[in-house]
Amino acid sequence: MAYVTVPKDLTKVKTKVMFGLTKRQLICFSAAVVIGLPLFFLLKDVAGSTIAASCMVVVMLPFFLFAMYEKHGQPLEVILRQIIEVKFIRPKERPYQTNNFYDVLARQRRLEKEVQAIVKGKDAGRKA
Repeated sequence: MAYVTVPKDLTKVKTKVMFGLTKRQLICFSAAVVIGLPLFFLLKDVAGSTIAASCMVVVMLPFFLFAMYEKHGQPLEVILRQIIEVKFIRPKERPYQTNNFYDVLARQRRLEKEVQAIVKGKDAGRKA
């Protein structure tokens, strides 16, 4: 009898389009092939097969990373964007600020007392 494993979290299941690859993987691998193969054939005659193959791998590697790498359900470009925001865009020091409700009430009470003191002072000035 055939045995099929079913993941416990069905949200992690991805639709396979062709050759057991997702649409994202197909697009990234196709882009890698479109850029990497012509580069190999252009460099093969000039620099030799070994150097041409090494250059091709280096050029194609980012496409493979974008296709395959995923951490906590987030693709590589999301992770890179978050790293750039943290390191370069957002301020390094973010002070902790709160809006203390009891402090607001205490300030309001002080202001009310001040207003009452002013009103009583005007009333005392009118009586004299």
